[in-house]
Amino acid sequence: MASLKVLIAASEVVGFAKTGGLADVAGSLPRALAARGHQVAVVMPYYRGVRHLKDPPVNTGVVIPVPVGNRTLACRLFRSTLPKSEVPIFFVEAPDYFDRDDAREGKGLYQQTMPGGYKADYPDNAERFTFFSRAVLEAIPALGFVPDIVHANDWQTGLVPVYLAEVYRSRPGYGQMRSVYTIHNIAYQGNFGADVMGLTGLPGWLFNSTQLEFHGRLNFLKAGVVFADAVNTVSPTYSREITTYEYGCGMEGLLQQVQGKLSGIVNGVDYGVWDPAVDPHIPANYDAGTVFEQKPKSKAELLTRFNLPVEMDKPVLGVVARLVVQKGIDLILSAAPGFLDLGCKLIFLGEGDPEYHNELEQFQRRHPDKVGLYLGFDETLAHLIEAGSDLFLMPSRYEPSGLNQLYSLKYGTPPVVRATGGLADTIVNADEENLAAKTGTGFAFNDYTAGALYDTVKWATTLYRDRPEDFRQVVRTAMRQDWSWGRSAGEYEALYRRILG
Repeated sequence: MASLKVLIAASEVVGFAKTGGLADVAGSLPRALAARGHQVAVVMPYYRGVRHLKDPPVNTGVVIPVPVGNRTLACRLFRSTLPKSEVPIFFVEAPDYFDRDDAREGKGLYQQTMPGGYKADYPDNAERFTFFSRAVLEAIPALGFVPDIVHANDWQTGLVPVYLAEVYRSRPGYGQMRSVYTIHNIAYQGNFGADVMGLTGLPGWLFNSTQLEFHGRLNFLKAGVVFADAVNTVSPTYSREITTYEYGCGMEGLLQQVQGKLSGIVNGVDYGVWDPAVDPHIPANYDAGTVFEQKPKSKAELLTRFNLPVEMDKPVLGVVARLVVQKGIDLILSAAPGFLDLGCKLIFLGEGDPEYHNELEQFQRRHPDKVGLYLGFDETLAHLIEAGSDLFLMPSRYEPSGLNQLYSLKYGTPPVVRATGGLADTIVNADEENLAAKTGTGFAFNDYTAGALYDTVKWATTLYRDRPEDFRQVVRTAMRQDWSWGRSAGEYEALYRRILG
C-alpha cells in the first residue's frame, strides 16, 4: 500500500515539553508511523524550555504569517528531530505566547502558581492556542511534503480541523487533506468566552449550538469533534464511556450524535525506555525468564532508597501518579490502613493537590517503617518503583488510556486497577476462571469504593503469599503482553486510510 503523509500537531511532545500522556503519544506515535514507512512531521510551540535544551532546534529561515485577531504575526519556524529518530519536528516561535515557562517561577506550559499556592490557567490561553492552531496550517508549506492527514490533539489544537475545513480547504494544496482529532482527556475542553470568536478570524455564523458554541461559550474541544473527519480517544472503552452522562463532561450528547466517526485506540509503550531487560535505572535487568531471580534486587534497592526495612516477604504496593482525584488517591488513602494490616508496605511518587500532599505526609509520619513518600517527580525513581514493587495501584475514577499499568505489565508488577477506560481494555482480572485459563494479567474491580479496592488487594496478596505459583503465572502472563507503539500505529494507519477512502 502507498505510504501516507501525516502531520501531527500537539501542544507538548516528550523530549521537548511534557505535562502528561499527550506528550508521550506525540513523541512516540510519529516514530512508530515512520517505522511503518510513512512520512511524518510534528509541530508544536517553541517554549522557553525548548529554547534552553542542550541541543536546541535550529532556525529554518522560514517565516510564516499567522493571523490572530486584527493582527498578523510574522513567526519563525525552528526544526529538530524526535529523539532516536529522523522524524522532523517543527517549532512555532512566538515569544509573547510561549516564552514564559519556568519551573523556578512556578510557570508551566498552561498554568502558573499563584501567591496562595494554587495553580491558575494563563488568562491568554485562548489567544495562545488560537494562534497555534492557525500556525499549524500556515507551517505546512515548509514541511517538505503535503500531508494527507492533519492529526490534532486535545483542546489546544481543537481549532485546527475548523481552520482546515473553513479557511484553508480552498487554498492550493489543502483540498485533499483530512483531519483526525484525538481526545486524550475530555475533562479538559478549552472553554472560553464568546469574545474569543473575534480572535479566531472565523465567520461569526459558526458560533451556533451545532458547531462552535457551547452554553454561550466557545469550546475548542467541541470544535475539533464537530469539524474533524474522524474523532478518536485513547482506548475503546473510554470512547464508549464519554458518550454517557457519568463520563462525558457535558459532551455526551454531541458524542452520541457523532458516534459514526468516533473510535478508540489504546496508547502504546516505548519499550526502548520501559523494558526491565534494558532499563539503566534499575540495579539488575531481567525478562520473563529471569524475573524471579533478578526482580527482588530492585525491591531491596527500593526499600533501601526509602529507608524502609528490607523485609522481602512483605508485599510492596507502588503508586506513581498525579495526586489528583482522577487517580483514585482518595480510595488509596481510605484503604491504606487496611493495606498495612495485611502486612504490606506502601510507596508513593507524585505531586498534585495540596490536600493530598498533606494527608500523605501525615500518613507517612505515622508509619515511617511502612510507608515511603516522594512528593515531586523523579524519572529514575519511577522506574525503580515499577521494578521493585510487587503490585502497582491504579484505582482511577476514570482513565482515558493509562500508561503505568502497561509499564507494570512489562515489569512483572501486576497492576491493581479499577475497570474503567484504558484500564479495562488492557488488564485481564486474575480471578479463579482466568487463573485456570492462565490469562490473568492483573487485578481489577468495578465499584469506585475503598472497600472494593481493599478486597482486590487482599485477594492479590493472598495469591502472593499462599498461592505463589498462581501469582507467578500472573507475572509471566503480564510480561508476555505486547502493548508496543507498533501495535497502536497499525490501528492509527487503518483509521487514516479509512477517512481517506
